[in-house]
Amino acid sequence: MSHSKFEHPRHGSLGFLPRKRAARSRGKVKSFPKDNASSKPHLTAFIGYKAGMTHIVRDLDKPGSRMNKKEIVEAVTIIETPPMVVVGLVGYIETPHGLRSLTTVWAQHLSDECLRRFYKNWYRSKAKAFSKYKKNSLAEVKGRKGNYLTRELERMKKYCSVIRVIAHTQIRKIGLRQKKSHIMEIQINGGSAADKVNFGYSLFEKPVSIDTVFEQNDLTDVIGVTRGHGYTGVVSRWGVTRLPRKTHRGLRKVACIGAWHPAKVQFTVARAGQDGYHHRTEINKKIYRVGKATTKGAKSNTGATEFDITQKSINPMGGFPHYGEVHEDFIMIKGCCMGPKKRVITLRKSLFESTKRWQLEKINLKFIDTSSKFGHGRFQTADEKHKFLGTLKRNAVAPVSTSTSGAPASASSNTAAAGASTDAPVTAQ
Repeated sequence: MSHSKFEHPRHGSLGFLPRKRAARSRGKVKSFPKDNASSKPHLTAFIGYKAGMTHIVRDLDKPGSRMNKKEIVEAVTIIETPPMVVVGLVGYIETPHGLRSLTTVWAQHLSDECLRRFYKNWYRSKAKAFSKYKKNSLAEVKGRKGNYLTRELERMKKYCSVIRVIAHTQIRKIGLRQKKSHIMEIQINGGSAADKVNFGYSLFEKPVSIDTVFEQNDLTDVIGVTRGHGYTGVVSRWGVTRLPRKTHRGLRKVACIGAWHPAKVQFTVARAGQDGYHHRTEINKKIYRVGKATTKGAKSNTGATEFDITQKSINPMGGFPHYGEVHEDFIMIKGCCMGPKKRVITLRKSLFESTKRWQLEKINLKFIDTSSKFGHGRFQTADEKHKFLGTLKRNAVAPVSTSTSGAPASASSNTAAAGASTDAPVTAQ
């Protein structure tokens, strides 16, 4: 072991520079998976909302390991993914400088939660976005074959090499205060350009569920914005060592920020600034379960397994802290993901082919924890809690017994007591 006088590895990674606030709260897909024309047309990404975390129990399938065929406990994240609605189609052509959009086609009916995305002040606006487009796109023009919509779709099939759909989330279906949906472009992979255009156009104004994009045991890339911590110093932002206690003018600092020359502060020197709320991508997150939505009033069974057949939903008792209950489709991924509760998360198909053993492992869940996440939860369901504790005092209902006259005994006794208190006492003279 050397001394820091001779060897001093730097604190913090320079691979994440610049450490500044993200431009948007939604994770941006900067590259989609490589296209394969031999496969059927399919979507390559989806949007969800982070609900919270819990843990599961499963048997590990890892030959050669001491833990092989033994139960392990793993943390998982629940991301609620209500169906997305396709409202547009974009065609791109390849140029020497990258992709360039050729044309865009929109659906005829856009919901209010989608239209809100195009306004700063919805309540002040006339909400007439796309009203002229609806008229003109289907109008016949003299001297031209077909209407604008069919002409642009034919241009896409003829010239474009990359086709992407424009889809928005149904944010009203989850319990957030926000009414403005999140909208993004999702690339269509597989088939020829004509197949992609036909596939994308067939999805117009239709809901697309998460199980049409991802399946259990798949790998997904998670894209989002981390939890923000504001303006912080060098110790918490870069992890540099504190100076000795007797240091003059503070000790949570960098002692020397550079030599005399070059007469500037190098970019590699740790400095105070924005910490958190950075755009990040985590690759190859294993999908443990893809759950379906539950209808209102019906009992959900999304938290049951082959070994734990208790009828229970994925929601812990009392709901997920700072989020609530998950009633729509959801996806369960291994480990954690960036951002606080309610953060919008972009899920993308993995960029790389699965080759490692843990990536190809088949997941068979034995138990999903649904105990309360407020404090130390002991019970998995409300029925289990009731069986163990019995009827609590706050839930007990006072028994109502009937008297011979037919009126409740409690009511008659109360009436008698009230009459006795109002009558004047009789005294002998």
